[in-house]
Amino acid sequence: MAEIKPIRAWRYNPELTKDIESLTSPLFDVVSEKQRKKLYQNPYNSIHLSVPRVTSEDANNLLNRWKAEGVVIQDNLPAIYVYYQYFKLAGSPREYCRKGFVCHIRTYDWDEGVILRHENTIPKAVNDRVELLEKTQLHASATHGLYTDDQHQLETLMDEAIQFPIYETEDYQGVRDALAVIHDAAAIRKFMDVIREKKIILADGHHRYEGSLLLKHKMQRNNPNHTGKEGYNFHLMYLTNTESDDLRILPTHRLINGLSNLDERVILKKLEEDFIIKPVEDADTLNEIILGKPWAFGLMFPENNYKVRLKPEALSRMPWPFPEVVKRLDLTVMHYFIIEKALGIAGKDQRQSEQIQFDRSFSDCLQKVLKGEAHLAIITNEVSIEDVKKVCASGATMPQKSTYFYPKVICGFLFSSIKEGEFRTPEYSPF
Repeated sequence: MAEIKPIRAWRYNPELTKDIESLTSPLFDVVSEKQRKKLYQNPYNSIHLSVPRVTSEDANNLLNRWKAEGVVIQDNLPAIYVYYQYFKLAGSPREYCRKGFVCHIRTYDWDEGVILRHENTIPKAVNDRVELLEKTQLHASATHGLYTDDQHQLETLMDEAIQFPIYETEDYQGVRDALAVIHDAAAIRKFMDVIREKKIILADGHHRYEGSLLLKHKMQRNNPNHTGKEGYNFHLMYLTNTESDDLRILPTHRLINGLSNLDERVILKKLEEDFIIKPVEDADTLNEIILGKPWAFGLMFPENNYKVRLKPEALSRMPWPFPEVVKRLDLTVMHYFIIEKALGIAGKDQRQSEQIQFDRSFSDCLQKVLKGEAHLAIITNEVSIEDVKKVCASGATMPQKSTYFYPKVICGFLFSSIKEGEFRTPEYSPF
């Protein structure tokens, strides 16, 4: 199954990490334009490597300069890096702690069935990632993978390590991030042995992983002496246990705009065939009213609000040729019965449609509809990890923007090189 290896990470010079918070940044696909402009003002911020301001070549030149000047320094020993994220969710006093670790993992082709995806990728985004990886030979941020271990065999080792963090900071999400290091060879072997028996679900980072795959294939073709041990065969990943109570997937709501024929009465008439429709007086209760109810959605118009719930018999009328496990997802129901059938945006056009926007914040959706910035908000429930597992096992993928694993991994704690001289562990290392 999955082969992992410890990393000889590149990390910021200790003189700079006294203010590690100023060096971290959001992942490339969630960082806003406003955040980018601010982060670019710091010449040492990790944003310059993960989302270069100009070209991939510029990022490579900067990386080489940082190495030469000692801005980043490579660790002498290979290690497993324990990464904990402490966070709270709106409306709950509980503090969650997502426990995981960062390592190298072999870059498996999809058809090998070791790393499983639940979303499709967008070609342009993949091309951006593979170009940057090819130029810099550096993984600037870890993707997020999930393994399943109901015995929790690694948590004790991680809990011990995190007592002595090398970094601890609060990130842009208000999340407290802590990083610790494990050098002990026996402990590292335990991590490798446990994961060797597992399949990995890719939670976040499909585009970066696909970029690694494309680069691996290219390097293999150009290397007549390919062995499978080269750095380009590996990818940087943050792994967490699906059996943890602190693994959270937040809902992503849909905002609809720009439809010339968006008439509330017409839409409700179209929905009557398939849904039970109930008016809701207070829009700010919609997310609570649908909470935990399968195939239930909130519809938020400028003046009226509704709870709609699919009639069970309607599911058999869905013509989309998906496996049953995908058809039964809330999000598939929403995209077919509401967005295609009632609003008239065909399924094949939805991925690129400018009329559909995505927003994780319920309060943002409410404000945008009230201010006229959106004509309709479709409020949905979160996807369960069990649903993700079932879809991955089926070999199918979910509708776009189905999952938002929270919190997001941050960039800047460590970097991973796949250049041969830097990837290879020292002769005295057992790894």
